[in-house]
Amino acid sequence: MGKIVWLASYPKSGNTWLRAFLHNYIAQPEAAYSINRLVDLSVSESNALFYRKYDARPASAYAIAEVQQMRPLVHRDFTRLHDDLVFVKTHNASLTVHGVPLCTPEFTQGAIYIVRDPRDVAVSYSHYTGRSVDRIIDFMGKAQAANRGTDAQVFEMLGSWSTHVDLWTRKRNPKLLVLRYEDLLESPLESFGKVIGFLGGGADPARLDKAIGFSAFDSLRGQEAEHGYVANAAGSTAPFFRAGRAGQWREVLLSAQRLRLETDHAEMMEKFGYR
Repeated sequence: MGKIVWLASYPKSGNTWLRAFLHNYIAQPEAAYSINRLVDLSVSESNALFYRKYDARPASAYAIAEVQQMRPLVHRDFTRLHDDLVFVKTHNASLTVHGVPLCTPEFTQGAIYIVRDPRDVAVSYSHYTGRSVDRIIDFMGKAQAANRGTDAQVFEMLGSWSTHVDLWTRKRNPKLLVLRYEDLLESPLESFGKVIGFLGGGADPARLDKAIGFSAFDSLRGQEAEHGYVANAAGSTAPFFRAGRAGQWREVLLSAQRLRLETDHAEMMEKFGYR
């Protein structure tokens, strides 16, 4: 029985990029690891397939309280996937809902949390969902923001962007590694090296450099262009691996949109150097 390492982030903040890196580093493939096989060494916490073991109905029929009753059972099942560390992607906030934690402490070894400039998140999330930037900005500011359950995934409780970041990062914890998306871009050897160190290993420089190259955005974009990406949002008109850079908001956001994000999330933006 293993222990869960949560790969946590607000949506469109680099979670899938981190999973691609881990697959390339751990598996040491001769060519870039397929983006359509990122379930080989990691799982998505909200995937409805894991919950159907406990309730055979279509997942869209689950009430939130019912999902919360199943969550600890699903997390226990995750620990049986591997004998050591089990990487589990989550977009949930670090919250308790209906008296049940969204990330079960009993089965947790630690967590890696990625934070990204909310102005870039708004742009990327808008492309991913097909919703307008203004609607995404509204969503990012709502205290009760959540992704509703569908037949493909159970509900996710996000809260606002600021709440999400605050809840995951407010306490110093040796079992938590917090990374900025922008630092992964600017200093990949140092930042991804921290990931390997956090997981308990000394990063081999050649192996690290190769894994970073195989999981670079040009590589991920190229794979998606050639083979598609099965985990992209249904109905999305934009590639999942679209830009992969910092500061794109400068070319997209109107002044009023930028000011609203900076007002709504001033404290957390200041904390992480985005002001």
